[in-house]
Amino acid sequence: MNPDIRAKVKKRKGSSSEEKESWKRTYAKHDYQELPWFSVEPSEWLQEAVRSGWIRPPGRSLDIGCGAGTNVLWLAKQGFEATGMDIAPGAVEAASGRARSEASAAKFVTGDALDLPFDDRSFNVVTDFGCFHTLPIDRRIDYAKEVARILAPQGTFIMTWMAREVDREEGPPHRPSLLEVTQAFEERFLFRRSAFLTSRQGGSAFYGACLSLRERPQPPPR
Repeated sequence: MNPDIRAKVKKRKGSSSEEKESWKRTYAKHDYQELPWFSVEPSEWLQEAVRSGWIRPPGRSLDIGCGAGTNVLWLAKQGFEATGMDIAPGAVEAASGRARSEASAAKFVTGDALDLPFDDRSFNVVTDFGCFHTLPIDRRIDYAKEVARILAPQGTFIMTWMAREVDREEGPPHRPSLLEVTQAFEERFLFRRSAFLTSRQGGSAFYGACLSLRERPQPPPR
């Protein structure tokens, strides 16, 4: 493509219609309890974040890619004004049904991780337990920009992703290294903590990270 023409092409915002339809079909074809990422227990990394005081209620929290809402329901019980968002309407439906059955104040909305439907600085805490590693490689920085946009000053971003060390076929095709995640987020965030996590059930390994927004621009290389 001619460079002048390429410069005029508006960069796509949000996920593609094919990606949205794929997630919609996943929840239409399967009961949420049958999906491999569903758990009745909240993320161990999230529990550690609350237990160790990395995040503290009260405050507004958002879980991106919330699935059936286990982490959001747990955060609501801890005293957060908890919201979950997922690209799949079926996931939001399942999570909302669980909230009603538990008389939980947690809220759930359908939305796109690459075009978050929230105002700037809306949340004190943003979490992601398995959304980032499903995104196309060339959209990772776009995602980091969106998270930074909706996170309030002094806010915290908690995330986990499947480690590259997991070599089985099942799971996301893009399993980022710690370096790749740093490259996506470090311009806007400080990495406060990171850890290599192994599942208590065995067979899975994840990285966990706790990040905060930079108060000043990232210094240049030296």
